[in-house]
Amino acid sequence: MEPSRLRTSAVTTLPHLESLAVPEAIPDTPTAGTPDSAENLTVPERTARVEASDLEIKNLGPCRYESPVATRLGQAAMHHVGRAERLLLDDRFSRVVSERASALPTFELAGPRNRIFFDPTQLRCGIVTCGGLCPGINNVVRGLVLELTHAYGVKEIVGFRYGFEGMVARFGHAPLRLGPELVASIHHQGGTLLGSSRGGQDPREMVDTIEALGLGALFVIGGDGTLKAATKIVAELERRKLQVAVIGIPKTIDNDIHFIDRSFGFESAFAAAVEAIRSAHVEANGARNGIGMVKLMGRHSGFIACHAALAATDANFVLIPEVPLRLDGEHGFLRALEKRLEHRAHAVIVVAEGAGQDLCAPAGGAARTDASGNARLGDIGHVLRDRINEHFRARGTEITLKYIDPSYQIRSVPASPADSVFCWNMARNAVHAAMAGNTEMLIGRWHNRFVHVPLPLATRFRKQVDVKEDLWMSVVEATGQPVAFG
Repeated sequence: MEPSRLRTSAVTTLPHLESLAVPEAIPDTPTAGTPDSAENLTVPERTARVEASDLEIKNLGPCRYESPVATRLGQAAMHHVGRAERLLLDDRFSRVVSERASALPTFELAGPRNRIFFDPTQLRCGIVTCGGLCPGINNVVRGLVLELTHAYGVKEIVGFRYGFEGMVARFGHAPLRLGPELVASIHHQGGTLLGSSRGGQDPREMVDTIEALGLGALFVIGGDGTLKAATKIVAELERRKLQVAVIGIPKTIDNDIHFIDRSFGFESAFAAAVEAIRSAHVEANGARNGIGMVKLMGRHSGFIACHAALAATDANFVLIPEVPLRLDGEHGFLRALEKRLEHRAHAVIVVAEGAGQDLCAPAGGAARTDASGNARLGDIGHVLRDRINEHFRARGTEITLKYIDPSYQIRSVPASPADSVFCWNMARNAVHAAMAGNTEMLIGRWHNRFVHVPLPLATRFRKQVDVKEDLWMSVVEATGQPVAFG
C-alpha cells in the first residue's frame, strides 16, 4: 500500500448536538485548500477555513508489531491504533452546536500506540536541526535519542550536521552517531549539538542520503521553512515508494506556527527578554526624559514582545508587526511618547523586529532575501532610535535614549525548566508517532493537549497576534498605550 493512501479519520460525529439552538450564524468561508493571501486572519477565521480532511494523518501502513512501551506503561496508557481519542479543532460552543458542525474537524491525540509499524531492532533513525538557534533544541535531540533507545530499543541513530546541508553528500558533513552517553548533558547548553544552517537543499539529494543510510524515520526540528522542506522530502520518498516516517518538531522563537498553542523555546526566549526590558527600565529611570528601547525577535508575529512586556510589567509601548506604526500626527506614536514623558519623565519601548517595516524601506525599493528566501528586514530599532532623537531635538526637548538589542543572547540561552518539560514531551510524542508509522506531520500542543498536526496544515497560515483578542487587549491595558497609532 502506498504511504499516501492510508490515512486516519479526522471527523468526529456528534449527532446529539444537532438539535441544540445556534446562537450565531457562521459565515460561509472559502474552501480550505485554497491559498489565502491575507495573512493577518484571526484564529477563528483560520479554523473556519479548515475541513475535516485537512486533519487526516498519513500512515505508512498496518502496525504489525506489539509496542514494547506497553509493557512498561501498561495497556491503560496506550492509544489503540486507529481508535485514538480526538480533540476538537474549534472548541467554541457556538461552533459545536452549529447545524453544520455535526461532523467536526478533530486532531488525533499524540501518545504511545498499542501496536507499531517498525521493528525497533531493525530501525535506523535520523535527526536534523535547521534554521536559527532557539532555546531547547538540545533538549529535543536528547529526548529523541533517549526515548528511541530506552523505550523502544532502537540501536542506530544518526544526527545530520549543519541542517539540511548534512543530508547532502557533496557538502561532506559526515553524520554523527548519537547515543545516550553523547547526549547525556547537552540539555544544559544552548544552541544545537548538531549545528544548523539556513537555506533549502534538493530533496532528491537528501532522499539519496536517507536511502543510502537505510533510514526508516527522520525527525526534522525547525520552523516554517524547514517544515515546508520536510513536505518536499515526503513527496520524494513517496515518489520512490520508500517507507520512511518524517516527523516534525516545530522550532520557532517567534511562536508563529499555526495550529499549535506554542512552540518549544518560546517561553525561554520571552523569559530572557524580560531581563532586557528591566534593564531598559532602569536606564530610563536614571535620567529625566529617559527612554529605554528594547528590540526583540518577531519577524511577522509579535508574540515575544507581547509576552515579555506583560511579564516584565515595565513597558509603556509595545510595537508589533500586526499593528501599523504611524509616527507622526496627533494620534501618532511620537505624540503619544511626548505625552508619556510630560507626565512621567521616562518611557520604556518594546519593539518587535518586524514592526514598522514600511519605515525601513531600502533605497531604490530593492528587497533582499536571506538563504532561506525570507525577506531581510530593515532595522526598525535604528530607524526608531534616530526618528525619536530627531523629533525631540527639533522640539528643543533633551532626552536620553538607551537602545538594547538582546536578540542573539536570547536565542542562545538554555531552555527554562518549563520549556525543558515541554521539549521532553514533544520529543517522546514524536518518537511514538514515528514508531506507529505516521508521517508528514508534526507534534503540537492544541488546547493544552499534544496532538498530531499534518505538515501542510501547519504551514498553510502564519500565526500572528490577533489584535481583536485577549492577548493584545491585555497589552494595551497593561501599557496604557492606544490600541493603534495614527
